[in-house]
Amino acid sequence: MQPADTAAVREATAILHAGGIVAVPTETVYGLAGRATDPAAVAAIYAAKGRPSHNPLIVHVASFAAAEKLAIFDAPARALAAAFWPGPLTLVLPLRPDAGLAPAITGGRKTLALRVPAHPVMQALIAAAGPLAAPSANRSSHISPTTAAHVVASLGAAVPLVLDAGPCSAGLESTIVQVTDGVVRLLRPGAIAAERIAAIAGPLSPPATAAAVIAPELIAPELIAPELIAPGMMASHYAPRQPVRLGALHAAPHEFHIGFGSVAGDLNLSPAGSLAEAAAGLFAALHHAEASNRSVIAVAPFPEDGLGAAINDRLRRAAADRS
Repeated sequence: MQPADTAAVREATAILHAGGIVAVPTETVYGLAGRATDPAAVAAIYAAKGRPSHNPLIVHVASFAAAEKLAIFDAPARALAAAFWPGPLTLVLPLRPDAGLAPAITGGRKTLALRVPAHPVMQALIAAAGPLAAPSANRSSHISPTTAAHVVASLGAAVPLVLDAGPCSAGLESTIVQVTDGVVRLLRPGAIAAERIAAIAGPLSPPATAAAVIAPELIAPELIAPELIAPGMMASHYAPRQPVRLGALHAAPHEFHIGFGSVAGDLNLSPAGSLAEAAAGLFAALHHAEASNRSVIAVAPFPEDGLGAAINDRLRRAAADRS
């Protein structure tokens, strides 16, 4: 683990060009990055995370112009990119046949998940090494990392270099939206609230998994797609070792209580009831609760509007039955 200064970015660039992987901060969570055109680097990402090979990866690029070389944008996709890039929006779009990316990135699909990150360290690495595949830098299905220490605790020696730029500002993964033939479908709630996406793109098709819920007035009546077509859509995900109990106004002595608003808890994500503050601290709180000596993690209720939809999506997946 090294501070993400110029020398460390130079070292990370050398590792990437040699076919290796590094952990790097973004505005959402820390990512495990490898060059998107290098099949060996992409394979190393899957191996380090223990990630199923059918689970596709997000490719991070420097700009909209770079993204257009890899995927096909229609009018709604262009509007969303103009509104939210650089930033925590991932677009799932038709893959260009001549994109030149490692085939494993798409998990065998003809679509590609793309994002233009806002974090300066990630942008510096992309500028030096080209497009980067970068899922969250943690073991597959475990709690996402929002600090460099979380990465080290989860992946250890599997990553030769972790660039430390402090806590991630958003603290939640990107919002994932698929755009196909003008139809805009929310695949994963995230750091950009669904209401903001709908304000640009119009009514959204529902998420591709029942675990993610957004405000009913934002959902158009298209069918829910059952297939796994983007990262972060598995029913059990973001999971600590202990069982998680949701909607908890009170907690038993054996439970670590994560509070919100007027529900104090052992650790309160936002006494003022700010969903943005709660989202930024959610994964760090789950890491803290996992490290406690309590046998269960109890979590206060959150509203379903705005960023609350993304918070509840992550909590429902954390609480999903893993038996």
